[in-house]
Amino acid sequence: MKNELNKNYSEVMEFILLGFQTSPDVQILLFLLFLLIYMVTVVGNISMLVVIKIDSRLHTPMYFFLRNLSYLDLCYSTVIAPKTLATFLSKDKRISYNGCATQFFFFALFVGTEGFLLAVMAYDRFSAICSPFLYTVRMSQRACVRLVIASYICGCINSMIQTGFTFSLRFCGENRLDHFFCDVPALIKISCVDTLVNEIVLFILSALIIITTTTIILVSYACILSTVLKISSTHGRSKTFSTCSSHITVVSLFYGTVFFMYAQPGAISSPEKNKIIAVFYTLIIPMLNPLIYSLRNREVKNAVKRILLRKKSFH
Repeated sequence: MKNELNKNYSEVMEFILLGFQTSPDVQILLFLLFLLIYMVTVVGNISMLVVIKIDSRLHTPMYFFLRNLSYLDLCYSTVIAPKTLATFLSKDKRISYNGCATQFFFFALFVGTEGFLLAVMAYDRFSAICSPFLYTVRMSQRACVRLVIASYICGCINSMIQTGFTFSLRFCGENRLDHFFCDVPALIKISCVDTLVNEIVLFILSALIIITTTTIILVSYACILSTVLKISSTHGRSKTFSTCSSHITVVSLFYGTVFFMYAQPGAISSPEKNKIIAVFYTLIIPMLNPLIYSLRNREVKNAVKRILLRKKSFH
């Protein structure tokens, strides 16, 4: 059937993002909801960046990585949210072929990089708790910068492979994407050529990234747990493990949604489920991350208090 379509139609030059197909009143409510989420995301992540930059007590490897996490959350939500908000209010839901490829490339870049960065953050906690005397050597400023650069390189390689494979497909005739942004499952579904290889590549690449990064995270936390259990006092155990609680929460949210979206065979077949999960990891998680790290982290809360007190003293 796809081969017949390939012969009968010309190449697609633009796509139509169908998004959430509801009544105009519901579209306005969704616009307001998404706008609120995006505004909280922007304010929360920029605030985290500013607080870590201003407060010298937060100039440590852990907060260097957290600053990069906030930057990534801000970037990949910004790749998706503005266009999604525009489609809620406009009848013109088109996006050019090149615009679609660009949106997907940067989305895959930032999301892939975040996955690797979360593994780096787990290694950082492992080094701090399990090898405290070697921590300053292992996590020197140069080492931290290299780990972040390596995360970006891995994210970029993932993005180039996914974008290259996806946009090497032919799209002829059907150009309506049943999604609110350009994502692989929706693009594969409307292609007019055999997509089996692409689906296998998507599954293997996603599974490889998830297995590699989650292995680093699980091994790091297994060692952390072993070390924490050796601490005799309950207060000491709880204080040591509290530095990891925010990271564990963020990792669970991120990898849980990414697994359900990309690393399951047959994930492409349910567009409505995909859209709901996609909302969670493109908009909700970037909004929650700074809240999780600020509300559950005493050092960040104290830093915010110090900055506010400093401002009051100037007045």
